[in-house]
Amino acid sequence: MGRFFSFLLLVIVVALGGAFLYFRTPDTDAGQMRAKYGAPPSQFVNLGGGLTVHLLDTGPRDGQVVMLVHGSNASLQTWEPWARRLGTRYRVIRFDLPGHGLTGPSPRREYSAGAFAEVVEQVRAALNVDHIVLAGNSMGGGVAWTYTLAHPEHLAGLILVDAAGQPPAPDYQPPLAFRIARTPVLRELTAYITPRPLLENTIKDAFYDKSLVTPAMVDRYWELLRYPGNRQATIDRFAGTPDPADPAKLKTIKVPTLILWGENDALIPVRSAHFFADNIPGSQLIIYPKTGHVPMEERPDQSAADVYRFIELKTGATADAPAPAPAEAH
Repeated sequence: MGRFFSFLLLVIVVALGGAFLYFRTPDTDAGQMRAKYGAPPSQFVNLGGGLTVHLLDTGPRDGQVVMLVHGSNASLQTWEPWARRLGTRYRVIRFDLPGHGLTGPSPRREYSAGAFAEVVEQVRAALNVDHIVLAGNSMGGGVAWTYTLAHPEHLAGLILVDAAGQPPAPDYQPPLAFRIARTPVLRELTAYITPRPLLENTIKDAFYDKSLVTPAMVDRYWELLRYPGNRQATIDRFAGTPDPADPAKLKTIKVPTLILWGENDALIPVRSAHFFADNIPGSQLIIYPKTGHVPMEERPDQSAADVYRFIELKTGATADAPAPAPAEAH
C-alpha cells in the first residue's frame, strides 16, 4: 500500500510539473524588446541607484512641457495618440514607470504611488524642466495627484484621466488580480504563467469599443509584461497596501486641474470623477459618453483638443494660438 501511494504521489507531481511546463510563459528577451519598442528617439535615462528609465521626449524644446504618466501594466505607448496631437506645439515627455515597459523592476522593489511620484520628480530634475503640466491615467492619475501634493511648485497644471484614488466603499471587493497577488502559491505561479487570452480580455475591459483592441496592442502588453522582472514587480505592487486620497489634502491643491473620464469606465467608475471634481477646488470635469478607461486612446482627437484648450486657457500659454492639426485616427 505504501508503494502505491508513493507511486500515486509521483504521478501527481509529474502531472503538475508537466502542466506547469505546458502553460509556462517565459520572460521575453530584454535585448529584443529594446530593439522592438525602444528604438530612437527612445532614451534610457540613468536616475541613479540602479534605476534606468525608458523615456520619450518629443516636440518643440521651447514648448510647454507636458509629462504623461501611464496606468497599471501599461507603458508609455498608451500616450502615443496624445503625443502625436499635442507634440506639434508642446514638449511631450512620457516614460515607463518601474516595473513596466522597458524600465524593468525597481531596484528597491518600491511600487507605491509615493515611490512613483518621486520617480516623476527624478525624471523632471534629470531633464531640467520646470512648471510642467502633469497628466496621469488610472494608477498614473494616482501618481499625478500624489506628486502634486508633494511638489506643487513644479506644476503649471494637473490632468487626471480616469484616475485612481477614491477611497473604496465599505462593500468594495478588490479585483481578481489583487486577490491573487495576496494569495500564497497563486501569486508565485503568476510570475511564470501569463496566458495571452487572459491578458487580452483584461485589456478589452478598459475599452468601450472593443474593436480598438488590436492583436498588435495585445502583443505589446503581453511582451512587455513578460519583460524580465516586470511580472514579479506586478505581484509586489498588487500585494501592497492601497493609499487612497484624503479629501482634505485634495482640497489644498491650487494647481489648475482638468479631470477627464469615460462615462462607461468598467475599471474605475465615473463616480470617482465626481469625487475628484468635488474635492479639488476650481477643477474642470469632462465626461465622455460611450468611452471606457482610456479616453486618450478611445477618443484621441476630442480628449487632446480638450487638453489643448485647458493648457492654453489655464496655464498662461497663448490662448489665441492655433490648435494642433488633427492627427491620423488611432
